[in-house]
Amino acid sequence: MPGRSHRRATAMAWISLALVLAACGSGTKAPATSIPSTSPNTEPVATSATSTSAGSTSTEPASTVAAGPTSPLTGLPMLDATTALRPALVVKIDNHPLARPQSGLNEADIVFEENVEQLTRFAAVFQSGNSNPVGPIRSGRTQDIALLGSFNRPLFAWSGGNQRVTDAIRGSDLRQLSALQQQHGFVRMGDRPAPHNLYSSTDALFALAPADAQAPLPQFSYRATAAEAVGDDIAAVNISMDGVKVSWRWDPSIRAFLRFSDGKAHLDAIGKAQVSTDNVVVLFVAYAPSPADAHSPEAQTLGSGDALVFSAGKLVKGTWTRTNRLQPFTLTDVGGAVIALTPGRTFVELARAGSAAPVPAGVDPSSVAFP
Repeated sequence: MPGRSHRRATAMAWISLALVLAACGSGTKAPATSIPSTSPNTEPVATSATSTSAGSTSTEPASTVAAGPTSPLTGLPMLDATTALRPALVVKIDNHPLARPQSGLNEADIVFEENVEQLTRFAAVFQSGNSNPVGPIRSGRTQDIALLGSFNRPLFAWSGGNQRVTDAIRGSDLRQLSALQQQHGFVRMGDRPAPHNLYSSTDALFALAPADAQAPLPQFSYRATAAEAVGDDIAAVNISMDGVKVSWRWDPSIRAFLRFSDGKAHLDAIGKAQVSTDNVVVLFVAYAPSPADAHSPEAQTLGSGDALVFSAGKLVKGTWTRTNRLQPFTLTDVGGAVIALTPGRTFVELARAGSAAPVPAGVDPSSVAFP
């Protein structure tokens, strides 16, 4: 019976990944937990359902006035001091229609969406939370080297790439965890066609961190949790990324932005919840052909450009600036003040110029054309 054999193969793949996690926990690395549970280490939880207002501007980085360690990637208080010290883990996640729903987009601290070849791909950055499982995992691009340099030599989990891309990433300061080289930590699931079926878990991947790996730098400024949000009231933003129409719509009932892809609610396989975030940062960047593959676009993330920052149902227009790949993006408003985000999770859209249409409050997002 084909259906029964298919389910049996999928079950065996999950068992294999669970055994990998158990093996990781038997050494000197951090212990692993079983699939498929996730264990966030920040408070409030990463789904943003209880997050409060945000998006104000200030000339100094805002404080969350948290007692104890604070996540460098969310601005939220950490529940575990040990977790606060672990490195950033970047997982390249597929966004082909056959890869949806993905696992882990709602658990990552920061997610970058980048254009690739007539599609987009996610670089999901984990540090304060976990996703067990996480995927589907796909290949890297040369644009990841500059984009991720500010995370202090992050772990970089990917499926591999063509030889020139592989050589470039090997020669960078990213600590690569490639499915082509690792003897454990990755598994192909039987319920999806290849190449959209490669998975791992953050437990297994964090267990591969070298002993000298260090925590990342803070990437954004955050407002104090009691500060009132400022900006223009907003209903949504519609963005034409390569091969996908992305809409982020503000839901005041949960105080979060919900993601729609090509007109449909974009779900995370974990809990079947719609993908959501506290902040949406749209960075308008130029794309040039990758030096490793002329058919692959490469986001130019050094320099400056226009930015749209969406937080707490507000929009602040401004500028992004970044002169060194080892430093994070600086976001400033039209007056030159640093833009402070809501403490919580952030999606960063690396969009082409003129590809985003903000939707004012009171307007139906579906009535606003994509650029």
